Amino acid sequence: MDTMSPGPKASRTPSKAWSSMVPSWTRQHVGSLRRLLEPGLAPRAAGRWLMRDAGGYRLVTDGDCLDLLRFRALREAARRVTGESPVRAVELLTEALSLWQGPVAAGLPEQARAHPAFGAADRERLAAVREAADAALRAGTPDAILPQLQLAATDHPLDEPVQAGLILALAAAGRRPEALGVYDAVRLRLAEELGIDPGPELREAHEAVLKSATADEVSPPAPSAPAAFTAPAQLPYDIPAFTGRHAELDEILALSGGAEPSAGTVVISAIGGMAGVGKTTLAVHWAHRVADRFPDGQLYVNLRGFDPSGAVMEPGEAVRGFLDALGVPPDRVPHGVDAQAALYRSVLAGRRVLVVLDNARDSDHVRPLLPGSPGCLAIVTSRDELSGLVAAHGARALTLRPFDLAQARAFLVGRLGAERVEAEPDAADEIGALCAGLPLALACVAARAAVHPHFPLAAVAAELREAHGSLDAFARSDASVDVSTVFSWSSREVSDPAARLFRLLALHPGPDFSLPAAAALAGLPVRRTRPLLAELTGLHLVTEHSPGRYAFHDLLRAHAAELVDEEHTDDERQAALHRLHHHYLHTAHTADRLLAPASDPLPPPPAPEGVHPEPLADDDQALAWLTAEHAVLLAVVDTAAAGVQERLACHLAWSLEPFFDRRGHWHDGLAVQRVALDAARRLADPVLEARGLRGLGRIEGRLGLHGDAVPRLERALALFTELGDDAGRAHTHRSLGWERDQQGDLPGALRHNQLALDLFRALGDRAAQASVLNSVGWYHALLGEYQQALTHCFEALTMLQELGDRYGQAATWDSIAYAHQHLGRHPHALLGYRNALALLRDLGVPYVEADILTRVGDTHRAMGDHDSARTAWEQALTLLRSLDHPDAERVQARLSGRDGHAGAC
Repeated sequence: MDTMSPGPKASRTPSKAWSSMVPSWTRQHVGSLRRLLEPGLAPRAAGRWLMRDAGGYRLVTDGDCLDLLRFRALREAARRVTGESPVRAVELLTEALSLWQGPVAAGLPEQARAHPAFGAADRERLAAVREAADAALRAGTPDAILPQLQLAATDHPLDEPVQAGLILALAAAGRRPEALGVYDAVRLRLAEELGIDPGPELREAHEAVLKSATADEVSPPAPSAPAAFTAPAQLPYDIPAFTGRHAELDEILALSGGAEPSAGTVVISAIGGMAGVGKTTLAVHWAHRVADRFPDGQLYVNLRGFDPSGAVMEPGEAVRGFLDALGVPPDRVPHGVDAQAALYRSVLAGRRVLVVLDNARDSDHVRPLLPGSPGCLAIVTSRDELSGLVAAHGARALTLRPFDLAQARAFLVGRLGAERVEAEPDAADEIGALCAGLPLALACVAARAAVHPHFPLAAVAAELREAHGSLDAFARSDASVDVSTVFSWSSREVSDPAARLFRLLALHPGPDFSLPAAAALAGLPVRRTRPLLAELTGLHLVTEHSPGRYAFHDLLRAHAAELVDEEHTDDERQAALHRLHHHYLHTAHTADRLLAPASDPLPPPPAPEGVHPEPLADDDQALAWLTAEHAVLLAVVDTAAAGVQERLACHLAWSLEPFFDRRGHWHDGLAVQRVALDAARRLADPVLEARGLRGLGRIEGRLGLHGDAVPRLERALALFTELGDDAGRAHTHRSLGWERDQQGDLPGALRHNQLALDLFRALGDRAAQASVLNSVGWYHALLGEYQQALTHCFEALTMLQELGDRYGQAATWDSIAYAHQHLGRHPHALLGYRNALALLRDLGVPYVEADILTRVGDTHRAMGDHDSARTAWEQALTLLRSLDHPDAERVQARLSGRDGHAGAC
């Protein structure tokens, strides 16, 4: 039953709350309930309050008779007065919270309590507790809300805003030691369960308590403007000639709320059906139709649940991709899928976002990716029935069937024109039957017919009837023909070189591919491969889903995989994979040298004949290529390591280090570095093992896993020493220096970098020398040794300018400016910072740019130029909010005078 929203907005059948097993006594209880609500109601008569609706029951309510609606009204009233009268807001919110008698649905079985509607109501209560805590602190009445806060904090031990509110309220109530104890307990729990440090709101509450001498000095954080939010727009192309599915489209448009989706629920729709029936096409078309109703963006992911290559995307990879698209800084992404999914739902809270989860394996595959925020819409497609989503999450199921003859004919009209189809209706119907009513097969046939407009449809049908195929893995008893017949016929209509390319493309392990990658598989130049790929896209055997990126439907990939096994020897297949892997390795190696000229990559083995790595002119092109190929490169590392190219997998994994570090893709980096180290150990090669240990130790350090990183780096250093590899030793010393820095041991960090500098000088490696000279100078500056810092940094700057390393120059100008700033040479500092900013803006490194802008503001403040300071801080704040970075709070504190310089601006 639906009692969660006023009026006839939705219905809940008993099966939605009780899974697939409806208790036999449900109707008896409903009858008893109706008689309690309306004692004089005759049996089977239509009642006023409890009504039958859509196979279930709806309780008709209004704000005076349902406590949930009364709670919402009081909360809304509190919002309207909180600015003018926080005391009145506390009274209203306290009254609203008093209506709660425990969690929603506390008396129901656990399976029923998992229904999304109940979770949404509990989240409303939690939000009201936060609002009440803030109002009570502003009103100076923290005791009024402490009981509710303590209860909420116990129920939600990892909710940082609630815990921060409790800390401030306890301190304001004169219970400072207890407040500090709460902070310590939460900090330990976050570290142990999520592997993260406290966020800015919790840290700020802790600092406020530490700085306050009396309870009167404790106040809530000053309100700040909401963080800038870049709405993702990830939907694939919509098909302009979308045809058919009118009834299904009307049904699902009704599910998303007609004109407006319900603000009180998360709508989840599961679109099922056999392969090739058009699930993705319908989902994407629907998403485009309603995208404007979701102003906070649209997320899309192909989960590859039934990919013939077996390269299923795991939920963790998908949720990290969503967090990246939503602007979450990598250092705030916790370890573990559950924690990442919780953060994802928190980011979506209060936002209206459309999420398309395409090609899911089963219900468990998508659970971590479902939004929890009312007003969101999740569209899930799968060959699985997804009964788990229907039972546990209230998903609305829609199963697509193949087109009937009328629908198939309408499809052909949309592709070939009414005149041609109406001239040969029997042939059109035969084509529809031979294609088993599957839109994918019909699209292939229509493309062939469109290319040859003078061919009679009867001739097309005859050719199709005579074709043969063997796609056994996808043969279905409910299809009137083996659909591989259509694919075999279509693939025979292309030239022999294009057909060969079609077969070889089945070997590609990634979710999509580029023209140069296709050329590598075929062993042909790009200029000869381009027209072959155009042939395949023209017949819908391959689709260009975004500019320059191509993909198979998994049915067609399976068909191509059968053909490549039948028509190519194992040596031919291995040679094609060898070319493909070397294409990615050599291009990635070039990108590595552009992004990190001071690194020490192993030179890759020579590329085989027919491999033409993509030309990358500068670090901008390197980043663009790595970003486009990100998912493919992860797949290539895995497939190379699992096959006979373990050494290549190691080389490729280490070539990706600068990219993962620059962009903060540390969880992906962790995965490939583990693969590389395992492969190196299987090869029993100490050179590769030393590099594998160092690569994995570096990425573990970035993720805060210092207990694992330091021993691994120390073991790498010992191996490099045994091997006599001074370059390896030097780079490992730098990594150990960074670890010492993270532990607060600045002298230790300086010592490791000085050892690295000595080794690089002995080796004559100028790029590495220049980079580590800046690091040595930076640590001197942090230790207050500013003149020594400037000496090292100016030496580094000269070398970096000669080498053309723009990123290194920017970092060094920042170090120079920092030293001048602390020597009181403020004009010199501003000049250095401006030089750094000019370089960084060209490179597109917004976080570092914001960090330097913050120091620019500090320098202006020290000079007494408060207007310029505010301008710099506001620019920094805009950048940090666009990244949703926690450092935004630190800059906001400067602007509001809460950083120990009250009244400075």
